[in-house]
Amino acid sequence: MKGAEYAELMAFMAVAEERSFRRAAKRLGLSPSALSHTIRTLEERLGARLLNRTTRSVAPTHAGQALSDRLRPAIADMEGAVRDVGAYQAQPRGVVRVNLPRIAARLVVTPILSGFLSQYPGVRLDLVIDDNLTDVVAGGFDAGIRSGDLVQQDMVAVRLTPDLRMAVVGTPAYFSSRVFPQTPRDIRNHVCITYRWSETGALFRWHFEGHGESIDVDVDSVVTANDTDLLLTAALQGTGLAFLPESFVAARIKSGELIQVLESWCKPFAGFYLYYPSKPHMPAALRAFIDFIKLPASPLAPGDMAAPAQTRKP
Repeated sequence: MKGAEYAELMAFMAVAEERSFRRAAKRLGLSPSALSHTIRTLEERLGARLLNRTTRSVAPTHAGQALSDRLRPAIADMEGAVRDVGAYQAQPRGVVRVNLPRIAARLVVTPILSGFLSQYPGVRLDLVIDDNLTDVVAGGFDAGIRSGDLVQQDMVAVRLTPDLRMAVVGTPAYFSSRVFPQTPRDIRNHVCITYRWSETGALFRWHFEGHGESIDVDVDSVVTANDTDLLLTAALQGTGLAFLPESFVAARIKSGELIQVLESWCKPFAGFYLYYPSKPHMPAALRAFIDFIKLPASPLAPGDMAAPAQTRKP
């Protein structure tokens, strides 16, 4: 590819991403008229209209969108390769964007923040708390953290925690006037606090397995929310029973603020994994973050991190 052709493609990508000739020209250090001429030259060379232009907006045509979709990963690969040539020879630096649920932020990331940033002062972490199943590639993230059973098979996955399990908890004050549930079906006689998925609006299932049975309980929820901190606060106020990850409430159980019931019915599920798309050139900052977070730094209860970190490749 000739240098002029590469410049034309980069100009097109700038306009397609910015949706504005003025902003794209500023980004490239060109005048809007020069940029417009470059785009016209590219369209004439390809024999296809790439952008729909109006006085108020610019948007890719079908052909333009197809070209943009093909070029974006190739350009990212080239930029990453150039970036990493120097980065691998120096202290890691740059921004690492990670998408993760609130519970993973509290259990896995928060405990290592200070140590990581002290060791790598040139790195900045952009942590987006998101309980939805976000596409990290489409969202422009370097990596994500999710329960292992939610990670797509085409991702490279690094195990961060042992298996987790849910816990049914309530305060001593709540149980002072109520009978402890002996089976999951008894929960129907209790007031409950339930998580709601913000993406779908569905309620989190109160699912139990044990004694040869698998049971989903339809609970009477007086509070539903898409925030685990709010659910925990409501439970601590004696509002009702909450169904939360055991590690999330372990300290409250140990202190006696919460009482755990139905333990034998709550079976383990896949722990948290950090995952990212396979790429030939990984930014040094991302590599440093992965290597640091997978160390057994005990972000959960003491002893819970005894399981070694494991990596799964597609």
